[in-house]
Amino acid sequence: MTSQPGPDFLRVEGLAKAYAGADGRPGPTVFDQINFEVHRGEFVCLIGHSGCGKTTILQVLAGLERPSAGRVLIEGRPVGGPGLDRGVVFQGHALMPWLSVRQNIAFAVRSRWPGWSPREVDAQVTRYVEMVGLGSAIDKRPAALSGGMKQRVGIARAFAIEPKMLLLDEPFGALDALTRGTIQDELLRICAETRQTVFMITHDVDEAILLADTILLMGNGPQARIVEVVRNTMPRGRQRAGLHHDPQYYRIRNHLLDFLVDRSARFSHGRAPARPPEVRPGLDLELSPEARAALQG
Repeated sequence: MTSQPGPDFLRVEGLAKAYAGADGRPGPTVFDQINFEVHRGEFVCLIGHSGCGKTTILQVLAGLERPSAGRVLIEGRPVGGPGLDRGVVFQGHALMPWLSVRQNIAFAVRSRWPGWSPREVDAQVTRYVEMVGLGSAIDKRPAALSGGMKQRVGIARAFAIEPKMLLLDEPFGALDALTRGTIQDELLRICAETRQTVFMITHDVDEAILLADTILLMGNGPQARIVEVVRNTMPRGRQRAGLHHDPQYYRIRNHLLDFLVDRSARFSHGRAPARPPEVRPGLDLELSPEARAALQG
């Protein structure tokens, strides 16, 4: 069991993104007024329909995209570009096919610690390869690995640089259910050992309930916003096999599904909610100003 999340680590303030159209003029705003915080050691999942800008938000956090407005602060310092303080894992593994598992991860480790000796680099690589259960495949190239094994290598590479924050963009979306479950369990175990801060995008409600301390719910675009923040009231140390036995599980799951099926569209640009968002008993829920106004009026 890890300690509870610590003080604010990442702060997102007034984030907005609009892409230029073919005529060079600003196009529709994908998302607008995105505000949230991530505490040190916290696992946060972001859920929303396709097109609301989830991946773009993650890319802004990673420093791979520049926002049209707003800012991202990590430990009080603005994010202005990519950095080794953030490890990123995308749905595609992005491994260099001509290098072995060992060499792929060593490349990242040497970038992080250029003064390390070959022995120090190899020790770091071996530690994290074994942590994801791939010790026997450490000298294989990606072509010899299954899709699930490649994603494990990507996770090991991200952890091996010991980032302050791990950014995951639906890293298990292309995997079969059994492999996805196994890697989810590995991720939980590693995060418990390292007390890693994680921001993850997912479409899988059950995945979010299993992994996350906090779940951010986005309305539909354009001008999408985070309209609900759900705190996972199920204690850490959650186990997949026993998840559905906890009475809180169904309250949280039904609330998330109801949002995706019904409520998310009520907060799309230019549409007022048809009825107040439902706050279900047993949920620790925060509402955006739009949702709160709807609830009060």
